[in-house]
Amino acid sequence: MIAFIDDHRAAYGVEPICKVLRIAPSTYHAHAAVRVDPAKGSARGRRDADLCAENRRVHEANFGVYGVRKVWRQPRREGIPAALCTVARLVRQMGLQGVVRGRSTRTTAPDKATPCPADKVNRQFQAPRPNQLWVSDFTYAATWQGFIYVAFVIDTFARCIVGWRVSRTAHASFVLDALEQALHDRRPLKGGGLVHHSDRGGQYLSIRYTERMAIAGIEPPVGSVGDSYDNALAESIIGLFKTEVIRRLGPWRSLEAVEFATLD
Repeated sequence: MIAFIDDHRAAYGVEPICKVLRIAPSTYHAHAAVRVDPAKGSARGRRDADLCAENRRVHEANFGVYGVRKVWRQPRREGIPAALCTVARLVRQMGLQGVVRGRSTRTTAPDKATPCPADKVNRQFQAPRPNQLWVSDFTYAATWQGFIYVAFVIDTFARCIVGWRVSRTAHASFVLDALEQALHDRRPLKGGGLVHHSDRGGQYLSIRYTERMAIAGIEPPVGSVGDSYDNALAESIIGLFKTEVIRRLGPWRSLEAVEFATLD
């Protein structure tokens, strides 16, 4: 709000903007005074400013690889105590981030140019009968041979997996294979009202995938971008899979080992 006033004060003035925003002009002027002279700020604000300087110093002195806990511990060794939650809050506000072991993997890559069906599920992951609502998603797992990807199709009626596939690449073909398995095993009636729900990943919005659903007479609603709640059932079952299989039985040597464990 303060930044908004700064951007528009030259055109409209501080008082008229504050009147529209329903805040006292003195509040804005108090913030402006602190920016000019930090000593006029609150005790907490002055403490945060000092800690921010220490956090940045520690982070830069260690080649930008320290995460929250190491940034918190180093000043403590130097006699500058602070609560871990405070350091975490300030590090997040400053945009500092430690190094991540391995390479980061992103599964959902939405294509903004691709038209998306509307979300007809609205987070109601319940069905009165089988083959009425399927949800799909995929995840990844690290192996000695590199990352592999596991796709699932889940029937929400009994929350059971009706199709799955393991692949070395996250191309549309492997999620299509999981769908083909579900169609072969369940043989839903064409035009029977089956709804297939997924996120907005490019794999699920690909031409091959959407054409196959159209041939099978399946409705293809999708959730919103970056919102796990819009595909919560699939997320929860995948989380269970990673907890009970991937993390418990790893480390994994190969795709075949993960595929065999998933089959079990």
